Amino acid sequence: MKSTNHVILITGGATGIGLALAEAFLRENNTVIICGRREDRLAEAKAKFPNLHTRVCDVSQAQDREELSSWLNEEFPNLNILINNAGIQQMLSFAGEPIALADIERELTTNVTAPIHLTTLLLPLLRQQSEAAILNVSSGLAFTPLAAVPVYCATKAALHSFTLSLRYQLRDTSVNVFEIVPPIVNTELGGSGRDERGQQDRGIPPVDVADATLAGLQADQFEILIGMAQNLYNQREKLFPMLNR
Repeated sequence: MKSTNHVILITGGATGIGLALAEAFLRENNTVIICGRREDRLAEAKAKFPNLHTRVCDVSQAQDREELSSWLNEEFPNLNILINNAGIQQMLSFAGEPIALADIERELTTNVTAPIHLTTLLLPLLRQQSEAAILNVSSGLAFTPLAAVPVYCATKAALHSFTLSLRYQLRDTSVNVFEIVPPIVNTELGGSGRDERGQQDRGIPPVDVADATLAGLQADQFEILIGMAQNLYNQREKLFPMLNR
């Protein structure tokens, strides 16, 4: 699949991997729309990359997803790539006090329900295009979980499973389904969790994920396993004890 002349939506596109993807696709002469829940971060991204189109949208809210879909159908009827990138990560311990249902639902909704629902809403538009794609950003932790962030790992495993089924169901359509599988990336994800865990490795820069994504897209590499994520996929049983000390 070529990497140019597309109309692309990136959720969670104002920072981190999403913004790096936006920059990379802009360089390739694409129309790029980013959405996020923080208007100030969207404005910062727009100031840095004036050709970006922005939309305030909290993908954890069903109404926001539905309004985003309606807006895209009206304003960008040629949309042909959806990148489900938005996600959150929380350190949760099931060995202590009961965890609030709201905390569990927040992670499940943002990381699983939102991309599945947004895919459902936008598939009719995507299928109208002669060439289209859905790119779901999962994680190497989908294959080898990190015990400190158990719900996050479970959501990424669910997104991986959904992506496999979606790719199969859409195999005879114009919509290609890709999975971007990053390792640890140096972003805001997880807030201060890495410091609390004493984690020294801050991860690869987001630009490395963006570069690998474009290369994978051009090569029709439907599972884009990046860096350490390839090892987690290949050696998950061997690495599990080390990652969960």
